[in-house]
Amino acid sequence: MNKNLKVIILAAGQGTRMKSKVPKVLHKVLDKTMLDYVIDASLKAGAEDICAVVGHKSMLVRKMIGDRVKYAVQKEQLGTGHAVMQAGDFIGEEGNVLVLCGDTPLIKPETIEKILSFHTEKGNAATGVSFIKEGPKGYGRIIRDEKGDFEKIVEQKDGSATELAVKEVNSGVYIFEAKALKEALSSLKNSNAQGEYYLTDTMELIKNSGKTVGVMTADDESEFLGVNSKLDLSVVTKALVKRINEKHMLNGVTIVNPENTYIGQDAEIEADTIILPGTTIEGKTTIGTDCVIGPNTQIVSSEIKDGVNVKMSVLMNAYVDNYTTVGPFAYLRPGTKIGEHVRIGNFVEIKNSNIDDGTKVSHLTYVGDSDVGKNVNFGCGTVTANYDGVHKYRTTIEDNAFIGCNTNLIAPVKVGENAVTAAGSTINNDVPPHALSIARKRQVNISGWTDKK
Repeated sequence: MNKNLKVIILAAGQGTRMKSKVPKVLHKVLDKTMLDYVIDASLKAGAEDICAVVGHKSMLVRKMIGDRVKYAVQKEQLGTGHAVMQAGDFIGEEGNVLVLCGDTPLIKPETIEKILSFHTEKGNAATGVSFIKEGPKGYGRIIRDEKGDFEKIVEQKDGSATELAVKEVNSGVYIFEAKALKEALSSLKNSNAQGEYYLTDTMELIKNSGKTVGVMTADDESEFLGVNSKLDLSVVTKALVKRINEKHMLNGVTIVNPENTYIGQDAEIEADTIILPGTTIEGKTTIGTDCVIGPNTQIVSSEIKDGVNVKMSVLMNAYVDNYTTVGPFAYLRPGTKIGEHVRIGNFVEIKNSNIDDGTKVSHLTYVGDSDVGKNVNFGCGTVTANYDGVHKYRTTIEDNAFIGCNTNLIAPVKVGENAVTAAGSTINNDVPPHALSIARKRQVNISGWTDKK
């Protein structure tokens, strides 16, 4: 792969048909913005440098995307050619420049590689990408001469009846020799029905200058589906869900109901794991082998090892080691690290805590900012009180401790090895190893009290 490839991504449009205050390219498909998908595909294809041309709410786009790319600003929406002009300094004089649209999240790295290979092998100064479309209304048409060579691209509003009958349409993707693109942009005019500067016109300008221009016909038109409405967004989401789920199933993952399972592009899942319906897996999540995930589970940017069972629960930036069970209705919050053969039961919340091997937190318990040893047993209704309204403090529970039902542990506090807290206790002092700690008022029974009331 020729690494001397720069990519310009057109991301300046408002997207009025989205009917949203959010810039079009920031709308999400599964767990990432549309623009993120295009950037990722470019990087995986070996792009050396990327520039996003932004406009509408450009600061919001910059905030969301960060420093993954460089930026150029199109203050007025005067067409695709005008947008690329704003990246003039980025284009330079050397190498190849690929132009992509920020609202086409289905573009694959392999397709970008194929476009670059076609372009360089043909010795083209400019190469467009087309596909065959039945009922091509709205698309620019690729017009070829009698030899089948590229002649021009005609937009829908500018085409004659004969030209509009052509089914080979423009995908909106182009690759140029940098120097040829820069020269063509300097000669670009806006003499058309829209009064805009069309990037398509650069192809004809480069051809008329005596340089070679070609068109590669792509196999899969779905990769070039642009999103202009929430309906379009649902179409590309469905296509991406199908693509991702098929990849995992072909790699040995069982997905019981692919139409009701949503797995992000960056997730990695090993063979012989089962994903049950209603499960959403997002971010850079990794899941080992022989796991059962779901149903109705959300996992975000977490690491799950082998043989883990997660049922009807939420995991956010958590780590779960081998052969642990989580749920139903558990919530593992960021900073949580769970060991092997641990039981996290129903209505349990763990936050920023380490739970060592063999420990059981079975039900109705909150563990926050805590370090818990091996083989600890939590009774129902235990709470670690870690926050005094200003500062957060840690609780330490050593190996083999037994925490009685409805125990409140007021941090900072330490429960020693093999120690026991009696049910209903509020513990605000350290408990020595092997000790029983009882911290509750002695029961008093008042005879006949209800008769007096």
